[in-house]
Amino acid sequence: MHYKRFPLGALWTNGYLFWDDGGEAFFVDPGGDATEVLEFIKASAGSGGAGGTSPALKLRKVLLTHGHLDHFAGLRSLEPVVGNEIYIGHGDAYRLREPAQALQDLLGIQCEPITDFHELKEGDVLRVGEMEIQVMETPGHTEGGVCYLISGGDERLLASGDTLFAQSVGRTDLEGGDSTVLEASLRRLAGLPDSLSVLPGHGPETSIGEERKRNPYWPK
Repeated sequence: MHYKRFPLGALWTNGYLFWDDGGEAFFVDPGGDATEVLEFIKASAGSGGAGGTSPALKLRKVLLTHGHLDHFAGLRSLEPVVGNEIYIGHGDAYRLREPAQALQDLLGIQCEPITDFHELKEGDVLRVGEMEIQVMETPGHTEGGVCYLISGGDERLLASGDTLFAQSVGRTDLEGGDSTVLEASLRRLAGLPDSLSVLPGHGPETSIGEERKRNPYWPK
């Protein structure tokens, strides 16, 4: 399994492109103009694959960790490639259907509603090529926030969205946020192994073990 981080949009949201050795790919959280992502995929077709040694990439799905605009503002540019293979936690589905106007005004972005997509729930499993994506419901930052436990070969990692950051967590003072609910979600993540790499929605990569040692918000 391979991945590449793309900081996108006004808030430099971390978007992640994942692909396997066969070139099957999916993207997590297109938070802004995804031209760079599409160019990377296109370049893979002309260079013998990403890095020049694997097949050309084929984008199959787009996954969203939650429904804040800074995590899906670039979705429209990927929609022609993946069609309705767009996925979000069921509790945040309404945010795609009715993007918050206040956040659009704040970020200076106009975002059309997305109506053709799939809603996810706890325990759902998606597959793209040789990769498996397990859905963990982790509300608190929003009502429908999810993390994705991604496996490929012997490698596993967690795409945590805005649930967990390096030495921080997602804010809970926005609409739909709840600090008590977020704490319960963090307790779920605390059951994951220390060695598990964490790819957050903002900021640097980390691991469960590092957050267990250093994160002041980690459940006791």
